[in-house]
Amino acid sequence: MKKLFQQNIVFIVLSLILLGVLGLALLYIPQGELHLLLCDRHTPARDIFYMYYTQVAEWFPYVVCVILLLFSRIGDGVFASAAMILSALTTQLFKNIINAPRPIKWFELNMPDVQLPLTPGVEVHSWFSFPSGHTTSFFALAFVLCIIYNRTSRAHRAYNYLFQTALFFLAALGGYSRIYLSQHFARDVYAGILVGVIVTGVCYAVFSSKEHKKWYNYRVFATKKQ
Repeated sequence: MKKLFQQNIVFIVLSLILLGVLGLALLYIPQGELHLLLCDRHTPARDIFYMYYTQVAEWFPYVVCVILLLFSRIGDGVFASAAMILSALTTQLFKNIINAPRPIKWFELNMPDVQLPLTPGVEVHSWFSFPSGHTTSFFALAFVLCIIYNRTSRAHRAYNYLFQTALFFLAALGGYSRIYLSQHFARDVYAGILVGVIVTGVCYAVFSSKEHKKWYNYRVFATKKQ
């Protein structure tokens, strides 16, 4: 795990900073007030952007997994697939056990006089709020790509750090999209980050010990002798 931290220090540290800031906000700002503070800046351009960007988490991670399985080392594809599937299953397990109300239902029950700023064309759900599955997928995928890239790339360290930074902000933007669209509270996004990062880290610990196995380095479409 020390190697995991060393190779992905930028992504991990940025994620910890985000969790720290978000955690403090959750401690000191009431849930309803925090949600309104974070989602009450709607414009037509932002509505369109977040409406489509949030959907990336529904299909892109699995496209990446298929590409890795077919065109990279089969072990990397299996690792990525395991991280995405197990993190999604973990999220769904918590969702169904807790069955927390989403913002629109929570405000209806607790602050009925407040009108949430909603995005036209987006179907807002009422239940199974905690944790955010989309956020889990965004962070699991970003961490997977960081791990694979920094484990195999020979690029200068500065480029690796830039790559990790870019992936972090893309994942964070995906998490924020869930709040902006009033599909989730900040606490749901917080938990989604934790699930995505922790499950991916556990999968890394399992599969990193398999790298010496012949099957791990097999390539379906090998372009040269491995």
